Amino acid sequence: MAVSAEESRDAVQDAGGGVTGEVKMATRGLDVFYGENQALHGVDIDILESKVTALIGPSGCGKSTFLRCLNRMNDIIETCRVEGEVTFDGADIYDRAIDPVQLRARVGMVFQKPNPFPKSIYENVAYGPKIHGLANSTSELDEIVEVSLKRAGLFDEVVDRMAEPGTSLSGGQQQRLCIARAIAVSPEVILMDEPCSALDPIATARVEELIDELRARYTIVIVTHNMQQAARVSQFTAFFHLGEIIEYGKTEKIFTDPAEQKTQDYITGRFG
Repeated sequence: MAVSAEESRDAVQDAGGGVTGEVKMATRGLDVFYGENQALHGVDIDILESKVTALIGPSGCGKSTFLRCLNRMNDIIETCRVEGEVTFDGADIYDRAIDPVQLRARVGMVFQKPNPFPKSIYENVAYGPKIHGLANSTSELDEIVEVSLKRAGLFDEVVDRMAEPGTSLSGGQQQRLCIARAIAVSPEVILMDEPCSALDPIATARVEELIDELRARYTIVIVTHNMQQAARVSQFTAFFHLGEIIEYGKTEKIFTDPAEQKTQDYITGRFG
């Protein structure tokens, strides 16, 4: 059963263990339909600023659908209908006055499979700042590109290869390039949809380290099928099942002392 808005707020407070934090994004009564099929049922959740929130659950449980609601990526799906409330710094992101393009600059996204543009490494990172008018000169653009690549832990590996295609990089480097591209437009939230599922263990470890470094500057929400990864990188975890949030709270508690039997069954591998 989905938790109520009050229960969701309590979960954050109880789970915080004295850690102070502002609610960056929140959903209340979030329902999502694809045609006649309802994918999410009354989802209430608070996402805390400068924390990593992991979304776990079996395939088809609504994790990625929920993630795409946070920057209106579902808008591009004709059959999709979103009801309820999604707020960002207290403002309803589905208000008609909100420009989805500007919203997606503030709420960036990194996809499951690395998807660099068919451009140079430099142009991959510079593209967003250019179209959003974030640089007034070439030197400013150069600085944004350099800072973004450094924050993504990639600059030293590509500093002499800026003119080469982004697709010439390894899979792990491509994913870090996509993270640099998201960072370049100065987002406040970064959404990650299974960012390590196509990567080898070494590249996965590097991206996980990067996530831990990035949370000092950004609020991060990550969908993962890998429960060990969720335990390693997140401070809060939400367990989804059949389009509902079954349990949400501090990651350590979710994995060691879950309140719901379904959560326990999923974590121990009884279903999944």
